[in-house]
Amino acid sequence: MGEIVGAKIDTDFLIGVHETEMLESKFSASVYFCTNCKVPVIQNESEIHKCPCCSAEIFYLAKDVRPVFPEERLLMELLLKKNANEFKNSSVWASDSTYYVDGKSFKVGTELFRNSNSEQIANNLSKYPQDYTNFNIQISQFVRANINRLNFIKDEAVFFIKNVAEKFYFKQKFTQEQIDCAEQVLVSFSGGKDSTVVSDVVIKALSNPNITHVFGDTTLEFPFTTEYVSRYRNNHPLMEFRIARNDDQSFYEVCEDIGPPARMMRWCCSMFKTGPITRVLERKFGNKQILTFYGIRKCESVARAKYSRVTENTESVKIQQQTVASPIFYWKDIDIWLYMLGENVDFNDAYRLGYDRVGCWCCPNNNDRAQFLSRIYMPEQSKKWRDFLLGFAKKVGKPDPEEYVDSGVWKARQGGNGLSAAGDVKLNFTNCTSEEHAKIYRLTHKFDDSFLNIMVPFGILAPELGRKLVHEVLVLDLKTKVPIISIQPFNQDGFEFAVKIKTMNVKNHDDLQRKIGYQVKKFNACRKCLKCESICRSGAISIIGGEYYINPDKCTHCHKCVTEKYLVGGCMMDKYLRTRTDYKI
Repeated sequence: MGEIVGAKIDTDFLIGVHETEMLESKFSASVYFCTNCKVPVIQNESEIHKCPCCSAEIFYLAKDVRPVFPEERLLMELLLKKNANEFKNSSVWASDSTYYVDGKSFKVGTELFRNSNSEQIANNLSKYPQDYTNFNIQISQFVRANINRLNFIKDEAVFFIKNVAEKFYFKQKFTQEQIDCAEQVLVSFSGGKDSTVVSDVVIKALSNPNITHVFGDTTLEFPFTTEYVSRYRNNHPLMEFRIARNDDQSFYEVCEDIGPPARMMRWCCSMFKTGPITRVLERKFGNKQILTFYGIRKCESVARAKYSRVTENTESVKIQQQTVASPIFYWKDIDIWLYMLGENVDFNDAYRLGYDRVGCWCCPNNNDRAQFLSRIYMPEQSKKWRDFLLGFAKKVGKPDPEEYVDSGVWKARQGGNGLSAAGDVKLNFTNCTSEEHAKIYRLTHKFDDSFLNIMVPFGILAPELGRKLVHEVLVLDLKTKVPIISIQPFNQDGFEFAVKIKTMNVKNHDDLQRKIGYQVKKFNACRKCLKCESICRSGAISIIGGEYYINPDKCTHCHKCVTEKYLVGGCMMDKYLRTRTDYKI
């Protein structure tokens, strides 16, 4: 057997250049396979393609793979109509729809998942006990063959975390006591493999088991995730672990109102994850800047490939008071598993069953394999979700509801076509004929103080200066105290409820009216999605008593909540409910 030498990190190279192409090239690697040791070997193209353990030649396998645990292996055997446990003593790995058995590939098409009888498969699975003996031997050999890679990714991640934390501490002018307590530092924990690795490596890098972890319970978590989170908390008794959950909304009720989430319209993320997490952070940290370690990886999607490893104060940061750092940004799937299996880190059991991601179990981004697995392991929830989707398809007039649902077309839907709620984001107004720069906007419900409150970002509300006879309220410019907006309830033919808004003493009336239109849209269409709370760095925006509220004492009038860059269309509902015929302001 060849001698295994621990990898060394070139710290002079790494300092200050984590975003460079040179660093990325150090992580760049492909997966090869040793037929002698029967394990994948992670190597860079420039390396000599020989097995580090036995020195045998290795051949190219794939760009990336993940281990197939005995539970999923048995499932694949049954699906492929093999004998149960036929591959028990084989080395089985997978990449998307391709499975590798001792280095030989098998394609498993989506039709197999769609057409297989999940109830029958579930019954057959229960007949065979799981045997990890051979699997554990192979994993030990896999770790040994890739120990250099493991040492490299570990050491680099630790160095990165320490470097980012030190810069954050310096910028925030932390005392030693604050540093020791890891104040304003947290880990975003999802219960998935990536955040599990980030949690482990951050705790080790900062030598602090007390670091705050925040788990966003979307109410749509896999039961395996719920079990794992409970286990994780028990295994980390010193950790401050906070759960963020939106108990004010019901996922199915929101789906009835604005339709199910789709790939390009995942309103659920803001409403059930980002928004509740924002509230937890606001309660703990106020408006302080915080350093959050995320499990984001570049290879996960085209969108994430555009992210930076450290991001601060940009529209790409969903919660604006965060500096986001991603220690595993350049890691591959196989790196994640190498770390967890090599460091003996406990993980979510859903991966043993064959799930390759463990976000919301009914997410439109889930593939056919994940949906099939849920029919096996979560039959009641899966049936309830399919029944809802069929009902939705009928409500919006789909000619073949079953095809619309079972083919996955529902995942690609866009806008609010067929939904009565779609009318709420249509900005209906007329230009006032008697006053210049004045518009009369249709409201979906009665004008009241909550409408006036939504105008706080534009300046100082001064009801005492308005004309009492017409119930006018003026908004004053912050610096000059000159009136720039006039607001008054109005009666308009064709509008059950209306408001007249006039702009004055400004250079660009159209720009101000466009932003005002955004706030009118919020008043009409707000579904308490919590997106605005996440955008506001000062913590001025919240949902109180079921209504959108802006605290005038906290509002800094930064206009992010009315800026296209941060909130396209002025309201999240604009994206989810807009129809093809809508007029866009």
